[in-house]
Amino acid sequence: MARKKANYPLIEALEIETVAAEGKALGHYGEMVVFVPMAVPGDVVNVQIYSKRRRFMEGRIVDFVEKSPMRTAPVCRHYGVCGGCKWQHLPYAEQLRFKQEQVVDQLTRIGKIELPPVEPIVGSEKIFFYRNKLEFTFCDKRYLTYEEIASLPQDAPREPALGFHIPNMFDKVLDIEKCHLQPDPSNEIRNDLREFCLDHGYSFYNVREHSGLMRNLIVRTASTGETMAIVVFGRDERRAIEKVMERLATRFPQITSLMYVVNTKLNDTIGDLDIVRYAGEDHIYEQMEGLRFKIGPKSFYQTNSAQAYELYKIAREFAELTGDEIVYDLYTGTGTIANFVAGRCRKAVGVEYVPEAIEDAKINSEINGIANTVFYAGDMKDVLDGEFVAANGRPDVVILDPPRAGVHEDVIRTLLRAAPSRIVYVSCNPATQARDIALLNAAYRVTRIRPVDMFPHTHHVENVVQLMRRSNVSDTENILQA
Repeated sequence: MARKKANYPLIEALEIETVAAEGKALGHYGEMVVFVPMAVPGDVVNVQIYSKRRRFMEGRIVDFVEKSPMRTAPVCRHYGVCGGCKWQHLPYAEQLRFKQEQVVDQLTRIGKIELPPVEPIVGSEKIFFYRNKLEFTFCDKRYLTYEEIASLPQDAPREPALGFHIPNMFDKVLDIEKCHLQPDPSNEIRNDLREFCLDHGYSFYNVREHSGLMRNLIVRTASTGETMAIVVFGRDERRAIEKVMERLATRFPQITSLMYVVNTKLNDTIGDLDIVRYAGEDHIYEQMEGLRFKIGPKSFYQTNSAQAYELYKIAREFAELTGDEIVYDLYTGTGTIANFVAGRCRKAVGVEYVPEAIEDAKINSEINGIANTVFYAGDMKDVLDGEFVAANGRPDVVILDPPRAGVHEDVIRTLLRAAPSRIVYVSCNPATQARDIALLNAAYRVTRIRPVDMFPHTHHVENVVQLMRRSNVSDTENILQA
């Protein structure tokens, strides 16, 4: 029997009150909270509900009764469709205010511990063209908006696309004309490659059938002016691959690292594949405060280079280094933070799960003539044991920069046993950060908090917290048992 389609209501003249979790705005319909994307506090809108739960509903704007004076015109023509930069309709000062409120709300509501005042958020000097890496997807049929579907004949041919996935639709790709996230030559490379492939009849990928030659394009642009381009092919067709790569090498001599990879797997990850250098170097460099960081095709680096510098300066400031400390940089990635603070401490110890990242970290130390760093690869909860601490020295300062899921409880327990004087917790998810600092609260008090905006026009925010060991803590084992 077919499932009965839910009959969700149309709510008229809903007043939008504020911005909530995940960047969605909200209003109230009776006692129910209604979450609405793409809305601004002060908007009065008619909303079609598409999801209903016991305490809240979700809906989309059908039309405006009244637009908020706070609302501003988005710059990008793809706004509202591609899923990125969802806050372009908010003035940047308001974006920062909501992000600051988000940090305060999550730390207080989830952490439930005593906190100092949150210091002002560090905004991004660039609010467009700030990203140093983007990945584009080829698709044999471009995504059509509802308006386009209504205006086109049913038998109209569907053009291919090179752009971004539509949110929550793995097989739908929006063709991108101009993206305001990454500086030149990113847009030129993408548009030229699309036209070249169309002119030569090269097939674009079909993710449902797992067929097609052209699969992905990755572009990295560095603060040093260097550019990396990686073309991902779905089949190993030598002649076509050679023509595509020759085109890019000839048309864009500013690409200093040009590579390709053949991916016949069912997923888009290339971390386990061999990447072929076609022209130039197999890496580019980022630069920060006189340090150079080697970035390979599989390397992780913060995607907003300028704000990464601001973030790391705050982390170093919160570490309060005097030159004699042993610093543990946990979740070190390619060792960026460890190398960044190494000049102001006795020893920096980096730990990271990904072996390739650790090799990059060691290379970055070597490139910069840094001799007081050591790096280890492995699962944090397995590596960080008593033997590790005995071998590397008890940390005076621990810097944490975990993934969105936060810190594993076993790592928390090891930190409590190691008992550093200070912990600096860098987080891309204040909710899990709040959970973790609550677990540390018996032995550590939060003394400083400062958010950093790494991603303008999105709800995402980084947050740095300084934790100082409580002077009256002497029995770690009792804390662990509690």
